[in-house]
Amino acid sequence: MPIGTAVHERTLALCESLNYREWSGFYAVSVYETHHEHEYNAIRNAVALIDVSPLYKYRLTGPDATRLVNRVITRDIRKVAVDQVIYCCWCDEHGQVIDDGTITRLGESAYRWTAAEPNLRWFHQNALGMSVEIEDISERTATLALQGPTSARLLRKLTDAPVDALKYFRVAHTAIASVPVDISRTGYTGDLGYEIWIPWERALAVFDALMDRGREFDLRPCGMLALDVARIEAGLILIDVDYISSRKALIEAQKYSPYEIGLGRLVHLEKENFVGRTALAAEQKAGGPARRLMGLELDWNSIEQLYQDAGLAPQVPSAASRVHVPVYRGRTQVGKATSTAWSPTLKKMIALASLSREHAAPGTRLEMELTVEAVRHTVPARVVELPFFNPPRKTATPPA
Repeated sequence: MPIGTAVHERTLALCESLNYREWSGFYAVSVYETHHEHEYNAIRNAVALIDVSPLYKYRLTGPDATRLVNRVITRDIRKVAVDQVIYCCWCDEHGQVIDDGTITRLGESAYRWTAAEPNLRWFHQNALGMSVEIEDISERTATLALQGPTSARLLRKLTDAPVDALKYFRVAHTAIASVPVDISRTGYTGDLGYEIWIPWERALAVFDALMDRGREFDLRPCGMLALDVARIEAGLILIDVDYISSRKALIEAQKYSPYEIGLGRLVHLEKENFVGRTALAAEQKAGGPARRLMGLELDWNSIEQLYQDAGLAPQVPSAASRVHVPVYRGRTQVGKATSTAWSPTLKKMIALASLSREHAAPGTRLEMELTVEAVRHTVPARVVELPFFNPPRKTATPPA
């Protein structure tokens, strides 16, 4: 049975819909109101407060901490400065992705590592013979994401941290409501935003301060439904949806290399040996990945016509779909859409799709399956590069 996060007492009081889901053994709000429209608009036009505490979190310290991190991940951690954050993935010995997450370098030999799934055993297996301490701090560190165009303005009111000087994927150490916190300029929305790392037992004080001072910036607590739409617009992948962890895959087709899910830029083959390096080098030598993660923009006029033919007004699902849907070229299936959503900002139906490399070039015209009144159809779709939405404010310093 799920349990509450460090701020569950507050989110429960605010959750009018009582619409929850389970996330890593915790209760997570799906939507606070009956619809997630206001929460999505807060992400894109004001500021949203999202409880992401269910993330798995680990702390690595000791003389061999850097050596262990570099052995596991595909990126070169030696290029990362203290108080810098990186996004990374890690693979099995066959070069297939196990998980993805962020790593914050807190000191020369100290790291905070987040993951979507439990990885403690994998880290310990790779640490044999090393002098390193690995702690699971998932229930000792709460995390609140503050996302949206006015998030920086709110933080300026609450902390003495150099918000204007905090660069993208960097972290500052400060206090909010007299509680020591780390603030990283990171997030899962593709917008200007921050994540606040808080001692679990003192998270309520920080949550209350954000909610109280956030009124003048139209802050709203935000659930998973709005976050799902935002992350699709930003072209951000989700484990068990856009790819399957190699630990869970039942067949080879369910396994993905970093190059197949848009993470090829995170693979540093030139660094010292890491788990999966030989297989990834061989994949590149053989001509690259057989599949590519791309975006699809669906032709809205064709969707409207299908509904009109059925005697219905056009309909779009209010929530993003995580159901895999076939993608065709003519009568041949060439891939699948993994996440689909109506983008309120772009006014388009969009999808993340895993496509065979022969049909993944931007501008390629394909067809995606769409069901209307239990009848399967296809609608035209155009292949585009990811992300769909990438505003300058996301990375600007000082924040716009």
